[in-house]
Amino acid sequence: MILEKVINKIEIQSEHKDFVDKYVDNIRTEFKGKIHSIYMCGSIPKGTAKPFKSDADFTIVCENPKDIDYERLSNIKDRLLEEYPVVTKIDTTICSIDDILNKPNEWGFWVKIIGVCVYGHDVGEKVPPIIISPEFIIDLNRETKEEVDRIHRSLSNASDNTMKTRYIKGYSKRLIRALYSLVLEDTGVWQDDMIKMKSAILDYCEIDSALVDYLYACYLDSHVPVEEFLGIVDEVYSYFEDALKAMAASRNSFG
Repeated sequence: MILEKVINKIEIQSEHKDFVDKYVDNIRTEFKGKIHSIYMCGSIPKGTAKPFKSDADFTIVCENPKDIDYERLSNIKDRLLEEYPVVTKIDTTICSIDDILNKPNEWGFWVKIIGVCVYGHDVGEKVPPIIISPEFIIDLNRETKEEVDRIHRSLSNASDNTMKTRYIKGYSKRLIRALYSLVLEDTGVWQDDMIKMKSAILDYCEIDSALVDYLYACYLDSHVPVEEFLGIVDEVYSYFEDALKAMAASRNSFG
């Protein structure tokens, strides 16, 4: 079964149009000649974003990610967040053209299936069709442990309440996405709607439904005790890791 693109048509609402245009212009000006293309995913390009509640997710594709200075990028994000409070947060991922073409089940998936091109030539068109399979699901999650460990450390060390709630929301979202990836062979589509992800996980995963409900509740309202949250997410990740290992073992036994 071939994965279909999540967003087929860009429908940015008027409340966010100026912000997206300004972000693209700032990035192109600051890193002149080094940007191949820029992509968005999530509610803003779908036209379902909620002013003052939704964040913005960008991916910058370039020849060499080292050409993009993170401090300069951070300064752009800070300026735009001040100018456009309609957006709650700006996340930017950076990758190379080689990443996308050489890792189709990881970076290729991110650009071809989840992202939509808002500037430049869409390199996702060069990525071959992505077939839903255990191999794809395992490849898709190769960096999940590293990402989860990073957020775990950041949350453990956070002293500011605003940052704590941001990390809890992000951590919850990342784990829901990871659990959803386990059931792709059952659903046949990649969802970016969190409630639909949750429903599919409850339908097809053998994980304790209370854990999934807790994660989703934290995604919606992240004002929970940090120690309590970390204990729950450790249990969730343990389930996910065991399921992924079982998938790999099953694949190898038939390979």
